[in-house]
Amino acid sequence: MTRLAFTLAKVFRNEDALQRFSVPRSDLANETEGKTVAVVGNARSLEAADHGAAIDTADIVVRINSAPIPSERSHGGRTDWLAVSTPVSAATLQARQPSRHLWMTPKRRRLPYAFAAADGFYLFPQEEHRRLSSEAGERPTTGLMVIDLLSRLPAARIDLYGFDFFASLSLSGARTSDQVPHDFNAERDWVHRLLARDGRFTLVRAG
Repeated sequence: MTRLAFTLAKVFRNEDALQRFSVPRSDLANETEGKTVAVVGNARSLEAADHGAAIDTADIVVRINSAPIPSERSHGGRTDWLAVSTPVSAATLQARQPSRHLWMTPKRRRLPYAFAAADGFYLFPQEEHRRLSSEAGERPTTGLMVIDLLSRLPAARIDLYGFDFFASLSLSGARTSDQVPHDFNAERDWVHRLLARDGRFTLVRAG
């Protein structure tokens, strides 16, 4: 699809046309089957931890939005998948060099052409965002969407780092919980229900 066709698909909210940029879910399933995955959230509390080496031993490392790495000691250094709900700078993409780009938010008009045109691009379906919104009570965070996506893929183990549900705020900004449109208590409960039923997931504490 050309840049013009892509722009028109966004303007006229042609989801079918935009989905043609995306690899199928089966590509993600094939890539994750039997693998270990580390999902690195952006909680500030992770900065004080020493989980970097464990993160980098995972077969696939997933980072979120601006993907801050204040130190490799705490956060590791690799980025295999970058999952975002807001455009990221060319400098961030150059620094992280993800092999797969994932656009998670249903706000398609913010999706940059260069991001969608990258090899391995995946577009999180709008209907799954609506389902997750109803389950989590509010607009889900990018992290929650990533966790939900991975719960539907055949990875052998998924470790969650840097998720404290905004208790320590976020490394990617200075906003407080009442300044963002998410229900972090509901998300915490959703994740704990997932942990109880899916033994592949581990919520790794910062300490």
